[in-house]
Amino acid sequence: GVFVFKNGAARARGRKKAQPCNSLLDESTTKQLWFRVYKKHWDRSREMILKMQTSSYGKIIEDLLKFIDNSQQSDTYEGFLPTAALLTGINQTDHLSQFVKLAEDIRNNTHSIVVLLPSRDASNLKQAVETIVGKCIHGQTGDSADEKRLRKNQLNLDVLQAWYTETHISCSAKPTITIIIPDFELFSPAVLQDLILILDSYATSLPFVLLFGVATAISTIHNVLPYHVTSKIKLSIFQSEPSAVNLNKVLEEVLLTPFCPFHLSGKAFQLLLDVFLFYDFSVNGFIQGFKFAFLDHYFQQSINALSAIIEHEDDLNEIIEELSPPELEQIRQLPSFRPYIESLQNPQDVIDLLTNDDCLRRSLSRMIMRVHNYWFTFHCALQILQTLVSDLPKAPLGRQLRELYCRCVTTDVTELPEFKECMQLLSFLSKEEMLLKIKEVLDVVLCYVERNDQLNIEGCVVYEVLPLEEMANGLVLLSEELATANHEQIIEDTLQDNTPLLSNQMGRQELRERLLTAAKHGKSESAVTRAVGKIMDYFLKDIFQRYLRPANNRTVPLIELFLYNDSTFIRRHIVGAPRAAVHTALNNPQYYTQCDCCILDETSSIMASLPDLSIAYKLHLECGRLINLFDWLQAFRTVIDDSNVDSAEHQVDPIIQARFTRAVAELQFLGYIKTSKTKTDHVMRLTW
Repeated sequence: GVFVFKNGAARARGRKKAQPCNSLLDESTTKQLWFRVYKKHWDRSREMILKMQTSSYGKIIEDLLKFIDNSQQSDTYEGFLPTAALLTGINQTDHLSQFVKLAEDIRNNTHSIVVLLPSRDASNLKQAVETIVGKCIHGQTGDSADEKRLRKNQLNLDVLQAWYTETHISCSAKPTITIIIPDFELFSPAVLQDLILILDSYATSLPFVLLFGVATAISTIHNVLPYHVTSKIKLSIFQSEPSAVNLNKVLEEVLLTPFCPFHLSGKAFQLLLDVFLFYDFSVNGFIQGFKFAFLDHYFQQSINALSAIIEHEDDLNEIIEELSPPELEQIRQLPSFRPYIESLQNPQDVIDLLTNDDCLRRSLSRMIMRVHNYWFTFHCALQILQTLVSDLPKAPLGRQLRELYCRCVTTDVTELPEFKECMQLLSFLSKEEMLLKIKEVLDVVLCYVERNDQLNIEGCVVYEVLPLEEMANGLVLLSEELATANHEQIIEDTLQDNTPLLSNQMGRQELRERLLTAAKHGKSESAVTRAVGKIMDYFLKDIFQRYLRPANNRTVPLIELFLYNDSTFIRRHIVGAPRAAVHTALNNPQYYTQCDCCILDETSSIMASLPDLSIAYKLHLECGRLINLFDWLQAFRTVIDDSNVDSAEHQVDPIIQARFTRAVAELQFLGYIKTSKTKTDHVMRLTW
């Protein structure tokens, strides 16, 4: 071909830089109060999650980097391929992103050529070799226009061997070639076996290192690879943190803390947990679902911006000053605002809060801090409960913080039979075990107090720690009493008078009651038992019944600003309904395409402007179990081209027939029809 460049224009070298993607949100949206607070809040939470996950993955990444460095020290081939098996757990949706990050860390911290080989790029042995060689050569040389790229049929291990020798002939330390297979279970066993044997034959000149990402168990490797293949590799096993443990850390350190004021209701939180536990084990999926609820909460009402993370009291006052009179009226309409108004003793205060916006603004700061303090004591009591019941036999209330949160945020946990069973089991603990439990509880309280002191040093808004200090002082006194108590029996006789148990005028019922009373009050108990009983009463009445009560409209004013409970909305957007979505798309395409040519007066009507697949689908809904293809074609032609309805039936436009054939094939691919074995000119309908 001949290419003309006018005006002496030169051909641009290299590829054009990708233009930055502009946000779909316009400036008027990003400047709104709810969006600014949401972005600030979520960016902080995301940064904390990334920091926590980085520290969690740091140990396993460090071990893998040492493994690769040790494999570089041997200059001669020892008869086997160094192989690492990374057990990641069943969270396939997170696997690829994890291994992309792992490949980047290996590339940056070791002298190694890294090849990421997913199963989709290695459906057969030839494609697997081409992918490895292509990523090794072209990944190192870059995409420069001056570099001559090899054709696909030229990519083989002989070429890789020649390129590696030529490129690193003068290097004192030659790099290893690390091949990462992130989805070991999805790899074809035959392809993997042949690939290992071929790599072993070239290992004398090419220093290969294999890394398998195993989602199930190490026995999977032995089941897939026979002995003559496993004898060619030296396997080292690395156990990464299971996704359930990772999620627990994210919840306990970031999301389920008083320093993240946005909270999910029990139903909404349980929905996200069910999706995680029963679908994909994806921590990233859980975080994205939490983020969706987070965004929807702030998007619903601008007054929800009051539940922001407050670093300074001036930040809260600035948010309050931005509220408009209609937004202040929305606050007055909250269900929890009325009980607060009714609790006020001064009638003038009631009138001012209901009619004067300035007075309401001055009161909002105090009311918001009251909600923050509620969450502060709630989470402290929640962690105390987890410390007490997590290691009990059969764990009636559960072992994880997420399980306790779902119960405590929904109902009064002290009324549950499981809670009473836990309290009974705790009362059976020995003196030493109870003292150890109290020490762990005091550590939890001390951790919250120290965190609050750290916020005070940083100049941030602090929480009320007086309830926690009273809680700690009471536990210290009770623990000292328990420590000095002994196991000697104490017999108390509570019958002050010397009334005999049996008299002539006494009836049977009275005698029964007197015997029960004497047995109850005359029972002997030790000082340790009495001290343990006092401790259990203190936990129940002074901690759990006081601070672990669920938030509702009667107890905590403005709690709606901090609690998201629209579980139905989350389910509709997170838990997909593919059958309903496909039916809607085919029956009414305008719902998704938003085009003017597909607007239907009724959902059952058919127009020629609809897509061919939609027309064929709507026609097949009018048929029975068996569909005559010829009649279906005639109906399809009638809708597409109604001008030639009176022409001969056998004279069908080939273009229309091709369009119909394609639509039928697509319906068969979607699973709505299948070919009939009894009648060749019919298809069988599979849905009703």
